[in-house]
Amino acid sequence: MAKDILLITPPFTQLNTPYPATVYLKGFLNTKNISSYQIDLGIEVILELFSKNSLTSIFEYAVENETITSENSQRIYALKNNYLSTINSVLAFLQGNNQTLARQICTTSFLPKASRFDQLDDLEWAFGSMGIQDKAKHLATLYLEDISDFIKECVDENFGFSRYAERLGQSANSFNELYNKLQENTTYIDEVTLQILAKKLTTVQPKLVCISVPFPGNLYSAFRCAEFIKNKHPEITVSMGGGFPNTELRSVSDVRVFDYFDYITLDDGELPVELLLNNILNPSEEKKEFKRTFLVENNKVSYVNNSTKKDYKQSELGTPDYNDLLLNKYISVIEIANPMHSLWSDGRWNKLTMAHGCYWAKCTFCDVSLDYIKVYEPITAKLLVDRMEAIIATTGETGFHFVDEAAPPALMRALALEILKRDLTVTWWANIRFEKSFTKDLCILLKASGLIAVSGGLEVASDRLLQLIDKGVTVEQVAQVNLNFTEADILVHAYLMYGFPTQTVQETVDSLEMVRQLFELGIINSGFWHQFALTTHSPIGLAPEKYGVIPDYKEITFANNDIDFLDETGIDHSQFSYGLKKSIFNFMHGVGFDVPLQDWFDFEIPPTNIQSYFIEDCLTSEENLTTKPSAKIVWLGTEPLISYTSKTKRGRTLNLVHFAFHSKNELLEISFKKEQGEWLFAALEKLSVQQENTLSFSQLKEDFELSFSDFELFWYSKPLKKMRNFGLLVL
Repeated sequence: MAKDILLITPPFTQLNTPYPATVYLKGFLNTKNISSYQIDLGIEVILELFSKNSLTSIFEYAVENETITSENSQRIYALKNNYLSTINSVLAFLQGNNQTLARQICTTSFLPKASRFDQLDDLEWAFGSMGIQDKAKHLATLYLEDISDFIKECVDENFGFSRYAERLGQSANSFNELYNKLQENTTYIDEVTLQILAKKLTTVQPKLVCISVPFPGNLYSAFRCAEFIKNKHPEITVSMGGGFPNTELRSVSDVRVFDYFDYITLDDGELPVELLLNNILNPSEEKKEFKRTFLVENNKVSYVNNSTKKDYKQSELGTPDYNDLLLNKYISVIEIANPMHSLWSDGRWNKLTMAHGCYWAKCTFCDVSLDYIKVYEPITAKLLVDRMEAIIATTGETGFHFVDEAAPPALMRALALEILKRDLTVTWWANIRFEKSFTKDLCILLKASGLIAVSGGLEVASDRLLQLIDKGVTVEQVAQVNLNFTEADILVHAYLMYGFPTQTVQETVDSLEMVRQLFELGIINSGFWHQFALTTHSPIGLAPEKYGVIPDYKEITFANNDIDFLDETGIDHSQFSYGLKKSIFNFMHGVGFDVPLQDWFDFEIPPTNIQSYFIEDCLTSEENLTTKPSAKIVWLGTEPLISYTSKTKRGRTLNLVHFAFHSKNELLEISFKKEQGEWLFAALEKLSVQQENTLSFSQLKEDFELSFSDFELFWYSKPLKKMRNFGLLVL
């Protein structure tokens, strides 16, 4: 099964679904008839570790090395037979098999329990009396985390389900620490990883291995894999690409890095990888072409970008290809009993992007100077849905996670219309900006197409700081948009930030109060606080003096992204970390809204300046009695049942037509004058979401006024207003 290229995602990213970088690259390589094979080493290592055979070896290793020291690890070891007898069946359950085991898992006597169960949520509140599958997933997740704690303490301190030795890749301005770690003996996890890799290399026999490193937590394993290939298969060329080098290794100069990798490529990987393979296949060519590639020349690191070829357009990249990956082996887990929060870890999601880059690309904390943000290129809705249908045919999965920096509202609208037009049943979620384009009607359309959730940056929950961030939104606007989503039954997750330059203690407290109100009103379902980080490629990193930031620059020979800094305010923002995270953990579980803000912190904070009804006041909006002439009018509802009656009063007969609209949950009955009703009945067919092109408001008005006068009077009438709440949308 020899292939030209082996694509590798090193441990660890996600348990429930593959990271998409190699999937995209393989899809592109297919369009060039370049043979490739891909592996997610992360899930393969996890499956090997969390099996009865490996767990037996892990317990033996811990005893031999006398590492079982804590009370928790002693308890787990004492219950080792219980773990060994249950591990295979629990893994099978989390892979979607053996579903009847859920009833066993939910009893008190099936799973052994260690420290992770000490903080067990109120399961009746979280899952009710019938949510057995999700309840069992949550309990099984805690069980796996107990085993993970044992591995971390007794076998390999760097282990983690979604990262490995992450610290070595964070703010690693120098290669020294990672290099020194690589000089040590391989760890237990390394050995498992390299045994799997060895088998793949023997089977695939690649000429080029491309290792995609999305996060700092993949970096150490990437180097271990590269080292193994160099030692055992020196004839194979090894290259690194992915999110980590794209942001962190843009100024790498330490030549020792290239003892492990022949090349490091930056930004979009399609053309750089194609050129690398071409160079390997044609070694006699005098001048070799490279695109955005680091390599060593004359014992010095060089950046070579000598190809005149342009990067491929998004429409030319082909359909992401999930072949080779163990799609039925991924593990769905529920770490926190919150339906929105669980989306990241529960379910097998096909990953797609609607557009390359970010259509906003202004946020001052973001890497807007880099191509992956700066170069914006959307894909047409028709091509997107073509790709969705192709992926469904390959994987059998109809769930999609759009991983854009921020999905464009206009493209989301077009995507939703295309999905509905094709009568395609899919479930999808996306990352967005909370901008005013997300009207109530657009949210209803998105929900009808299968959108179940959105995540977006509220960031600082302060209008002054949002302006400084150049977020292009206000707190009031975010609140209204979130209400539109939640009323359409779409879950909302908010990314939150503290410690932004010039942020005062008062603003941090006020932000927490606004977030508390958003949760209490039910217009945010989930959230996560992170502390501001200064990055090299952001507007603040490029001009720190404008934002009251004093950077502490270090000599860079390896990774260059996060910059240590002092805020001119002198505030220690890290002191807020525990209290902010503790409060939001409670809010996500629907509790703690009455707890005074002071109680979340173990130091004195000022009282909030935000009135307790502030967010509620943001949500009182007047009815809009104007419609843009260019707005699309779409009918989402079913064809009505119609009947005719007439009324005679004082010698005048009024002919009426009655409409009965049935939705999945309700019945709407309304009446019109016969002529106007018949016009409306004909118009609904033209407005149907199934039509290739629906009408605009001005076209609908023009059509109406061919037979009647004053369309606005008809459009804003009570019967039409009822239809507006029943699927007649203005987009």
